[in-house]
Amino acid sequence: MKASEKSPSSRAIAGVEGGPPFVGALLRVCWRRVRDRMHEAIRAAGFTDLQDPHLPVFSYPLPDGVRPSELAHRIGMSRQATNYLITQMEALGYLERRATEGGGDRRLVHLTERGWQVGEVIFACLRELQAEWAEEIGRERFGDFMDVLRRLAAEKQ
Repeated sequence: MKASEKSPSSRAIAGVEGGPPFVGALLRVCWRRVRDRMHEAIRAAGFTDLQDPHLPVFSYPLPDGVRPSELAHRIGMSRQATNYLITQMEALGYLERRATEGGGDRRLVHLTERGWQVGEVIFACLRELQAEWAEEIGRERFGDFMDVLRRLAAEKQ
């Protein structure tokens, strides 16, 4: 198809506030910046044994008293891969599985003290990054941006 013979849907897409990159790509690039900063902060705080695959476990909300299958769903991994990750992080001292009262063999995933420390490092890093971005684009504008993100995130729930 020649450029002059674009379909109506491709013309409509191109007319939305310009062309690519679109929202998904821009969110991915921003997410990568956030993730890199979090990883730098974690390493700087002395948690050098954590690798990229471990970071999703520290996504909001932090896992404290969740079933392994719920954690798998949250981080978008299979239950088998998540159980492998949990086992690794237990060995590193960040997570533990505890039996539930009256739950038989059922165990829930909890952060250890070391895991909570990583969570605090991440939260401090994110507060700092948000303050930097607010300074860069203006506090009111950044506040509007955060309001929009919260609204869009809430629509899916």
